[in-house]
Amino acid sequence: MNWSALQNGSDIRGVALEGVEGELVNLTSEVVRKIGIAFAQWLSKQFPPNKKDLSIGVGMDSRLSGPKLKTAVCESMLAAGCKVWDCGLASTPAMFMSTIFDEFNFDGAIMLTASHLPFNRNGLKFFTKNGGLEKADISEILSIAESVKLTDNDSSNKIKKADLMPVYANRFVEQIRENINSDNYLLPLKGFKIVVDAGNGAGGFYATDVIQKLGADITGSQFLNPDGNFPNHIPNPEDNIAMQSIQDAVIKNMADLGIIFDTDVDRAAVVDHLGNPVNRNSLVALMASIVLDEHPGTTVVTDSITSDGLKTFIEEKLKGKHHRFKRGYKNVINESVRLNDAGEESWLAIETSGHAALKENYFLDDGAYLVSKVVIKMAELKRENRTILDLIEELPQPKESTELRISIEADNFKNYGEEVINELRNYTENHGGWEVVPDNYEGIRVACDRNNGAGWFLLRLSLHDPVIPLNIESEKSGGVKEIAEVLMSFLKEFESLDLSSFDKLK
Repeated sequence: MNWSALQNGSDIRGVALEGVEGELVNLTSEVVRKIGIAFAQWLSKQFPPNKKDLSIGVGMDSRLSGPKLKTAVCESMLAAGCKVWDCGLASTPAMFMSTIFDEFNFDGAIMLTASHLPFNRNGLKFFTKNGGLEKADISEILSIAESVKLTDNDSSNKIKKADLMPVYANRFVEQIRENINSDNYLLPLKGFKIVVDAGNGAGGFYATDVIQKLGADITGSQFLNPDGNFPNHIPNPEDNIAMQSIQDAVIKNMADLGIIFDTDVDRAAVVDHLGNPVNRNSLVALMASIVLDEHPGTTVVTDSITSDGLKTFIEEKLKGKHHRFKRGYKNVINESVRLNDAGEESWLAIETSGHAALKENYFLDDGAYLVSKVVIKMAELKRENRTILDLIEELPQPKESTELRISIEADNFKNYGEEVINELRNYTENHGGWEVVPDNYEGIRVACDRNNGAGWFLLRLSLHDPVIPLNIESEKSGGVKEIAEVLMSFLKEFESLDLSSFDKLK
């Protein structure tokens, strides 16, 4: 078995169920048992001298393979001598908080999830009190797992139940009450209508156990029941169909706000009262507006594909600093942490995917915490007869934008992709009107004919797949196609690139 193939950056993902042609199951109960023991061994070494009586919590999202794999990992760690708590249906951020909450105070935690991936996938995310594990930690755990020998459980310990989610939900109830601090302290959201779309993942609690408890009318909320078949839409705030679904619900129910989560609630997006989607660049702008109001001048760290208009908005309108970094939520979070350690104040790390982590919240990417900040701001603005739309109305929007995914059909796709990017850099230097953007940390970002408003593009290697994603934005009609045609003439010289994605621009 190829254990390293299970690594997905800073977590583990694999195929857990049959049902998709060409995808063989590699995340079996036996594999997960070995990973559970490996995590226990790795975690023990974080407590010198090695701690033997580890307490570990395990939760899962709504995936069909979750119960079976949760049982496997719990039983294996029990056999390894750990104290194990079954947290049931949970969110990924809640599992981190189980290491922080006094009621639980676990030494470590595991979340079974594969985010928004199809029904047949699953995975494991790991936490300690220091946060999520790093890529090197996952590599070490998988290396340990490869040599684990399974034995019968002779431990007298039993798996215990941990009622985590009510404690986690109540944290938001108290946070919203304290920050809104309205005359109706217990029901500060009375008079608001808020619809929630949980995508049949783990986020339904936010509608019933948080905002409804605070007085909000949640009529029109949808797909709150957990269902690992994901029968309604992909639970992904970046997906156009998913976003259209929550937009329609806001308009139909004349709601003040729409909220949508991904499967395990570490990502989110919102919809304003007019049905406009607030995701990607708009979500970054909204959160930057909220955070910079609280922490003037702070640095906002984002991923690499944010727009030029967003940078202008953050730096000229909000008077903050925009630090564009690499794709990957751990990259963005770690960069914000690094800046703070270096003496540069950074209170927000946020990806256009909907991962948002705040310094005030352990730099944990928590979709429920993100939307709670939005809900609080919405209530504050209501007193001034304003809405969240007012906060981002001056965000410059490009006339056109697109993302193309160019497949690499070469054995060593990373080396091939890097060769393409390097050659493009040389090409750009000799192409009039194009200029490589400085201070870029990923791939190559090029400003195109700035004086004519043509826009920019970013070509980068995917973090894990044999793909070169290409993002293009333009400030003029036809600008995306104009840029793409020049790039197409360059890229067609590379025989191992599949350029069929360009067809959608014809």
